[in-house]
Amino acid sequence: MEGVSSNRNMSYSRWSYDSTLDDEGSNLRQQKLDRQRALLEQKQKKKRQEPLMVQSNVDGRSRARRTKQCEEQAPLVESYLSSNRSTIYHGISSSMNFDEEEDDEDEVSSSSSQLNSNTRPGSATSKKSCKEAASASTPPVSEPAIDVDDLEEFTLRPAPQGIAVKCRITRDKKGMDRGMYPTYYLHLEREDGKKVFLLAGRKRKKSKTSNYLISIDPTDLSRGGESFIGKLRSNLMGTKFTVYDSGQNPGKTTSSLEATNLRQELAAVCYETNVLGFKGPRKMSVIIPGMNMDHERVAICPRNDHESLLARWQNKSTESVIELHNKTPVWNDDTQSYVLNFHGRVTQASVKNFQIIHDNDPDYIVMQFGRVAEDVFTMDYNYPMCALQAFAIALSSFDSKLACE
Repeated sequence: MEGVSSNRNMSYSRWSYDSTLDDEGSNLRQQKLDRQRALLEQKQKKKRQEPLMVQSNVDGRSRARRTKQCEEQAPLVESYLSSNRSTIYHGISSSMNFDEEEDDEDEVSSSSSQLNSNTRPGSATSKKSCKEAASASTPPVSEPAIDVDDLEEFTLRPAPQGIAVKCRITRDKKGMDRGMYPTYYLHLEREDGKKVFLLAGRKRKKSKTSNYLISIDPTDLSRGGESFIGKLRSNLMGTKFTVYDSGQNPGKTTSSLEATNLRQELAAVCYETNVLGFKGPRKMSVIIPGMNMDHERVAICPRNDHESLLARWQNKSTESVIELHNKTPVWNDDTQSYVLNFHGRVTQASVKNFQIIHDNDPDYIVMQFGRVAEDVFTMDYNYPMCALQAFAIALSSFDSKLACE
């Protein structure tokens, strides 16, 4: 019997045991699968290119490499030291290394990343040429190892000057309630590929506002635990966040002994509200304590809301604090999306991707954060930020903000 009537199976005109027809059928199925896969990839690509997302700018890599040696001679952040003050106000110390941390191949090809901070000019008025800059460079030296022996001390210590601390955040949604309350883990990425645990954070369930507890123990995220090191708390709208260490709340202290251990405010984050409903990259301001002459963080221990970092910022009283902002992404006509140059550290588009800078020196990345997989993000920070500050700022980015979206 050569065939069966087409009304037995409307998708085939004949049944045949001929191997040629079998090959044709498999080819048709493969073509259909290929078309479906191509359509899916197009949909994913279109979603990634929505204006809401921020993508990594692959073209910026070569441009940055060509202009780096000239740019390095004009650091835009000057020292704000006065003769009768011991605190660096508003800005960041000019003795720091202003070069961005490059990828491994960039470090090999660019001598500018090897410049010692002491060879740098002290202001933006330097007229040295690129040739003079090259002659002032020092031989390549190995990066000093980052000491993480004392975890609590390390997470509160500012990053070493001239070294970008590279980290990774993983989001764990597994478990009964972790879909709503995932746990976030911060690991240090070592040069040898090994990862070292630093911090864990999770939102508290019974809290009127977003309240994240941060611990140096990945298994103990309780408020009363010995590993509790800080917390992140938001306002009712979810647009303003404050980062605290593990000190005592001034409103709950009952003795003079407790008053000596008042909590410090380590950072404040303010997201700009989109009142007109415009969908685009988020705009955020970050306020952190300034640094003294010994490169130590100025202790800010407010006893009331009027002395807080957010209140100082809103009242334009920025003495002894540093005001930072996220770098504005650039619109790319080719990809029809906003882009930033993350130097290979961010690979997926996301509204959460950002870089934190000081307005006086937009080329110095104080912190950057971005997606590399569904639940994996890179987080890099530089002096004067510490791991706890950077991790808490990243957690604020994860939190939903109805007034900003």
